[in-house]
Amino acid sequence: MGSSFMRHALIAGTLVALVAGPIGYFVVVRRDSFAAHALAHIGFPGATAAVLLGAPVTAGLAVFCTAGGLAIGLLGRRTVDRETATGTILALSTALGILFASMASEGAAAVTDVLFGNLLAVTTSQLWTFSIMAAVVLVVLAVIARPLLFASIAPDVAAAKGVATGALGLVLMVLLALVTTMAVQVVGTLLLFALVVTPAAAALAVTARPAAAAGVSSAVALVSVWGGLVLSAVFNLPPSFPIVAIAFVVWVLATAWSRTGARRSTST
Repeated sequence: MGSSFMRHALIAGTLVALVAGPIGYFVVVRRDSFAAHALAHIGFPGATAAVLLGAPVTAGLAVFCTAGGLAIGLLGRRTVDRETATGTILALSTALGILFASMASEGAAAVTDVLFGNLLAVTTSQLWTFSIMAAVVLVVLAVIARPLLFASIAPDVAAAKGVATGALGLVLMVLLALVTTMAVQVVGTLLLFALVVTPAAAALAVTARPAAAAGVSSAVALVSVWGGLVLSAVFNLPPSFPIVAIAFVVWVLATAWSRTGARRSTST
């Protein structure tokens, strides 16, 4: 862990885990898991377009993910409409990604990194970008956390009380887009679901308290990233696989523990 690229990987992974935890909590509570999965794929054509233009991949990801998040939020105010809008935008983005990838033959390695992640290739400039993104996400989330939680748990009641549920949903989509931009570097577009949603699902299996669940979600993401990096270094594996595998194992254990506890309480 003494080399610079491993230090960069550890810092980047930590930043992503810290923001993926609380954002993932709201995504799961609001049943927006499909949107989280879709945003990673929506960012894919942005990344491949950046490769074609010789621009930073992070910039391409950020532009397309943010635009996709805003489109999903604006077109789908209701859950049913949101899933329809998400699926439609996802299909178009996937087609664009395939088109751009076929044109970016010289950037095949960069395209592969977008699909599967390459945490060990994080640069110093990306670390600064991720730090700014993480700070923005955490500050904005701290400001809107209470009304967002209200709007997530009881949207109709929140709207009746004057809470701007639509605006809060848009803000959450933008924050999710920023987290997606960061997380793609860690696990890629194909596996991002495991870093944003799986830790939150594991956390909600063991606690229903919002603050505790968000904290546990971040902790699970941190353990997954740190453990994945260690296993990657020891066994010479690509980091994405052990990171996702650890998150999956934690989710399975948390779900099993939750169901065992529920059976015990029912039997007594």
